[in-house]
Amino acid sequence: MTRIARLWQGWKIPVVSGALILASRTATGVFDAEMVGAIAMSGAAVVAGTPIAVKAFRAAMARVVGIDLLVTIAAIGALIIGERWEAAAVTFLFAVGHALETATLNKTRSALAELIAVAPDTAVVLRDGVQVEVPAAGVAVGETVLVKNGAKVPVDGEVIAGTGALDEASITGESLPVEKVAGDKVFAGTVSHGGFLQVRAVGVGADTTLARIIHRVEDAQDAKAKAARFIDSFSAWYTPVIILLAVVFGVATQDVVLALTLLVIGCPGALVISIPVAVVAGIGRAAKDGILIKGGEYLETSAKVTVVAVDKTGTLTRGRPVLTDVVVLGTAHHEAGASAVAAAVSASGIDAGRSEVLYWAAAAESGSEHPLARPILAAAAAAGINAPALADLTESVPGKGIVAHTGGRRVLVGNAALLDQFAVVDLAGADAASAELTAAGRTAMIVAVDDEVVGVIAVADEIRPDAAEMVRRLHASGIERVIMLTGDAPLVAQAVARATGVDEVRASLLPEDKLAIVEELQRQGHVVAMVGDGVNDAPALALADIGVAMGAAGSAVAVETADIALMSDNLLLLPEAIRLARRTVWTMRQNIAIALVTVVLLLTGVVLGGVTMSLGMLVHEVSVLVVIANAMRLLRRRGGAIAPAGSTGTTPRRATGAAGAATDGDRVAEKMAV
Repeated sequence: MTRIARLWQGWKIPVVSGALILASRTATGVFDAEMVGAIAMSGAAVVAGTPIAVKAFRAAMARVVGIDLLVTIAAIGALIIGERWEAAAVTFLFAVGHALETATLNKTRSALAELIAVAPDTAVVLRDGVQVEVPAAGVAVGETVLVKNGAKVPVDGEVIAGTGALDEASITGESLPVEKVAGDKVFAGTVSHGGFLQVRAVGVGADTTLARIIHRVEDAQDAKAKAARFIDSFSAWYTPVIILLAVVFGVATQDVVLALTLLVIGCPGALVISIPVAVVAGIGRAAKDGILIKGGEYLETSAKVTVVAVDKTGTLTRGRPVLTDVVVLGTAHHEAGASAVAAAVSASGIDAGRSEVLYWAAAAESGSEHPLARPILAAAAAAGINAPALADLTESVPGKGIVAHTGGRRVLVGNAALLDQFAVVDLAGADAASAELTAAGRTAMIVAVDDEVVGVIAVADEIRPDAAEMVRRLHASGIERVIMLTGDAPLVAQAVARATGVDEVRASLLPEDKLAIVEELQRQGHVVAMVGDGVNDAPALALADIGVAMGAAGSAVAVETADIALMSDNLLLLPEAIRLARRTVWTMRQNIAIALVTVVLLLTGVVLGGVTMSLGMLVHEVSVLVVIANAMRLLRRRGGAIAPAGSTGTTPRRATGAAGAATDGDRVAEKMAV
């Protein structure tokens, strides 16, 4: 359907009715044709009033007494007593108001329309070595899809070859293009801004993240908030009361016009629309920013949150350990292999002492399967240290560390107990340095070559750069306490707390402990939002008043089950979600006040005299439009930017994921070079 056809579809009834009113006025005022004028005016009332009467009849059959019934009774009564102008004016204005209301409500649903618009129609797949264009829904899981510059990604998948920059705003709300390389995830509906990608299809058609988001936003915008359900209940008894009041006034005053006017003026149209339009606009604004809110009820509850509980690993931190410290305490002064070490570290961008400590640690960890081996190896590679690809012999010592033999040397990486076991005397103060790093919340490891301690290295889970700003903004938005709930050790948790500014730390927790803390906070009268990754935090997320899932773009479960899903790992989306929820609830209250004040003033004007049926309907429709316009202000973003920390300028942002190790190593190399 073309734009003009859609416009005509929405406006044909008020246009025809308005034309008949104009014809009636012309016939009586210019040609003095009273009969023609009366027929045209009655026709205007019938054209505009018939759809209203049909809706009123259908509602009555369902035992629902609504606004349409009030207008229908008033219009029919006005025609019966010969008040054709009043009948035509009331129905015409009601039809105009309905058309404007539909148009503006469609505007508030613009986020959903934009999401649907970005859904790709076609895909280019590689079949038997030939590029074939097929419908996007026709791509099979496992097929290779080609994404060229300017094209939309038609599937959810994983990059298997090529590089490129994708605009992921439609999925995550990220404002800058994100660089993609082999191993990175891509999402349907994102747009290539350069490069060429080969993508293995993982999710297609209705199984894509974009399709799930569209489905969830549709459901959320239609879901009723608690306030909306109250308004529905209010209208159910309010309308019969207005009809009864009109009958009583009509009998008492013997003034049928007054009774009919009361029916029209008493229409609570602005009141009924006040909540839904605000919910639709609020959820639509959130969706544009990469915040998926499950429905109006959760939007309302989010506005009441007083305490935010956050998981540490994967939320305040990246969930990936990185090398943070290299402390030089000595040098392996043995001739054997010295030239090999010198050659290996000569290309390093950091000083010789640190290079050597990192060289020996990487050489030992090259054969280790321990999770802490990866950040050490990544940092060494990023610093340009050519450590052996594999140690000659690697042995794990449970609870103490590892012993490796490489290049004719024995290398120990572990704690003080490991040194004691191999009779290595700590003359350089490694135990003290290790204790200091541990107190700072890092995992420290002593490095010894043969019988000499050469240094201490430390790793830690990297704190997200926007974590402290998130906490600050939560406090600024009215959150009383931000509490960290973590299963990690107290020293580590305290270090993260100091860096981020959280108000309270609960450490060494099991999932059931987190659940108990949420229950405790709720008993104290707090409305609790729990933020986590949805795995070990699942019980607490389910019990909290609002469960918030981080980075939900890659998780179908999170999109479907979380009360609020933050589609990217941008922590600043959390305070934005709460701020938007409070704006939305405040807008609801404003709309209710506007609607109630309008009805009270109009009813008073009718009783005291001076407010006619047509004038009352005009004011009533204006109040409806004011309520809608007030809600539409939610579609505009306010306050601080919600771009991830460091996302300034126009350079594509590097994706986090399988290829993130080099990025971590770069940061370590920069820190070590200071």
